[in-house]
Amino acid sequence: MIDVLVLDVNETLTDMEPLRDGFAAAGLPRHGLDAWFAAILRDGFALTAVDAYAAFRDVAADLLTDQLVGAGIEPDAEMIQNVLSGFTRLPLHADVAPGLRQIHDAGVRIVTLTNGAAAMSENVFRNGGILPFLEHRLDVSAPQRWKPHPDAYRHAAEVCGVPVDRMGLAAVHPWDIDGAQRAGLQGFYVDRRKTPYPTVFSTPDHVVPDFEALAARITG
Repeated sequence: MIDVLVLDVNETLTDMEPLRDGFAAAGLPRHGLDAWFAAILRDGFALTAVDAYAAFRDVAADLLTDQLVGAGIEPDAEMIQNVLSGFTRLPLHADVAPGLRQIHDAGVRIVTLTNGAAAMSENVFRNGGILPFLEHRLDVSAPQRWKPHPDAYRHAAEVCGVPVDRMGLAAVHPWDIDGAQRAGLQGFYVDRRKTPYPTVFSTPDHVVPDFEALAARITG
């Protein structure tokens, strides 16, 4: 079906719920995580739309500072670092490791492609037992275009030395699936929450409930 499986990282592989602990420790409401992460993506997308670029960490730090000030909290570097460092300690969803093992054992190459920094996830992948399955851990710092810009996916294809139509992207985000499919990849929508897929995006090529089902679909 495909030669290379490209994986989104945040929320797709990782459970981001523990980041709420960092918000609480900083004096912010735990539910603030959702608006913060959505705003990070918004600003990253906005910069990409005007052919500009900023690193995920810088965007995240600016927006976190805004939330702290808005809550009447005096931000400092240690407080912000404590929240951001939470990305390096996130657990994987339970279905990820067994699913990727099956895909890897079937001979499909696996890479990650994140709007964040690839280095931030190394310990996450090592602790979760999937680091040996990953041929490359990529981020958008080289193309300087956040996903879903096509240059991000084309960068992964260039690194792997395969045409885009021999690649598939697995993600929980419809915008990522839509972007990958428009760039020529197959889209594998991982619908853990059984949420309606937005009609404004291109229909996903494949819909699976988790990574074990994804493995069955790819290797079947």
